[in-house]
Amino acid sequence: MQPVPYHHVAVATGTRHVHVAGQIARDADGRPLAPGDLTGQVAHALRNTAAGLRSAGAGFGDVVRLTFYVTGWTPEEIGPFMAGVEQVTAELGLPSPLPPASLIGVSHLFEPDVLVEVEATAVLP
Repeated sequence: MQPVPYHHVAVATGTRHVHVAGQIARDADGRPLAPGDLTGQVAHALRNTAAGLRSAGAGFGDVVRLTFYVTGWTPEEIGPFMAGVEQVTAELGLPSPLPPASLIGVSHLFEPDVLVEVEATAVLP
């Protein structure tokens, strides 16, 4: 894709690593958000990723790697997927381009309503 939406390489210096995993579209009480809506689930999963990062004193500016797992992935889903990212870019301070990222299509995640799961790795001084 041009322009490339993410960097291909990140070099980090620091001693404190923060790993956030399992971030999905759920509210604080575990209720599903945006059922059946890939765009909405991407946005909510990134919000939850931001909360996890904040809890460790990090933010998206510290992230050196993102991994997205998306159920039933087809190339036609890139539009709704990127719309979810763009929906929260300003709100969460997502860098542009994003840190190195992988999008991995999977047949299913741990619950049937979950369309996307996010992992992030950050490095702090």
